[in-house]
Amino acid sequence: MLIVTVLALAALGVSLPWWLPGRVVALRVWVFARVNGNEAIPVPGDLVGVDRFKEVYSHPAAGGRSDGAALSDLFWYWLSPGPEVHQEHLEAGERYEAVARATRAFLAVPRAEAEELTRRCVARELTGKLPEEPGERTWVRLRDLMMPVWAAFYYEVVFGEPCPPAARDLIVGNADDVVTALKCCGLRHMDRRHRLTRYLLGRLPDVRHPLPECLSPQEQAYYLQGTFFNTAVVQMSEAMAHLLMVFAQHPRVQDRAREGDARYLDRVLAETQRLYPLFGIAHRITTDVIELDPGTKIPSGSVLCFNYPEYHRSGHADPDRFDPDRWARPGAARNAHHIPFGVAANRPCPAWRLAPLTMRVAALEILRRCELATAASHTRSLPNRGPCLLTGRGVPSSTAVPLLFMRVRDRWEDVGRSLVQLALGTYMVWDARRLRLCQRHFASVRADRPLM
Repeated sequence: MLIVTVLALAALGVSLPWWLPGRVVALRVWVFARVNGNEAIPVPGDLVGVDRFKEVYSHPAAGGRSDGAALSDLFWYWLSPGPEVHQEHLEAGERYEAVARATRAFLAVPRAEAEELTRRCVARELTGKLPEEPGERTWVRLRDLMMPVWAAFYYEVVFGEPCPPAARDLIVGNADDVVTALKCCGLRHMDRRHRLTRYLLGRLPDVRHPLPECLSPQEQAYYLQGTFFNTAVVQMSEAMAHLLMVFAQHPRVQDRAREGDARYLDRVLAETQRLYPLFGIAHRITTDVIELDPGTKIPSGSVLCFNYPEYHRSGHADPDRFDPDRWARPGAARNAHHIPFGVAANRPCPAWRLAPLTMRVAALEILRRCELATAASHTRSLPNRGPCLLTGRGVPSSTAVPLLFMRVRDRWEDVGRSLVQLALGTYMVWDARRLRLCQRHFASVRADRPLM
């Protein structure tokens, strides 16, 4: 009997990586739902189907950002400091328009200049991090590999000069802390974030374009930090990690992309963004009634949660299969359920033009230097940061053994990581509800308004 028990426990222990993480993730979703309540209307869902997704997303009344949603407290918590001036969370009005104009001015980088800047940043920041000899191998986490590249890129976009190592380290420290907290893999470290704020306060006179005059100097520093050195750096690093993971998983796609066919690279990028959209859920608060059909209305003040992954999966044959050639079919892009940068009528990502062209350049620079391979899990949230094996091109060699090791290690890391996410995620959701950063901000704004 003792032997049977020992064997059963051993089998249970060995099987942990194959069943425990999924159960823990389900428990974490259940906890989050209980803490945050059931205020949100899922889209697509019972009330708004897939066929009405873009219609409702584009509706003028679906433009509220943070005010009125308890869920906003959590996003403000993760994006602190300065979420009140973050472009994604500013309510419509003069402040938003001024901030949006400033962002457009910074991001209006001519194509040739943006491509050359990307090459310089890749060359400078990845020196010594990529294999330098044929057959040489290097283990990397792709998100970590790419973050200094985009820190240097957006520093130069903002300040018009090469990024000093000390500034790059401040930016990377801030961005890594934000995205690690967002993935519930670590708690916030506000000291890291405040160090970058103080640095930016001292650099306000040096920016390339005028900052919004309606913002105080502190708010201007928050604006730069949140828009360029938080969101831009995090999202570009995540996007590049997904793109490079796709190449690592699909050797034939990698080989074809290496030839530099821009149209094929565009199809690979579109398919990557379809399967692994950077936005999971975008929440919007209705500012007026939205009438769907006679007798069916979404009340004013409703919280709509637009589910990007579910929308991107709908309307595609075999939606879980990675197939760049699906975008080569006539009318594919026009008719697809595909909004990687949002919708034009509801504040699309301001980097919708700049991001793809710089990603193409960065990907080609890396593909030309090395072969990529991975056996790690690839999910939309990418909490493992994209483990990958890089091999210097020129000497064919087997990767079966190192990839097997990677697969086993990633599975076991996922066990511990899922438990950490459950514990830290639950704490941060509770702490965000306790601090009520968003609700307190809007309460103070209303209290300061003069009586009419």
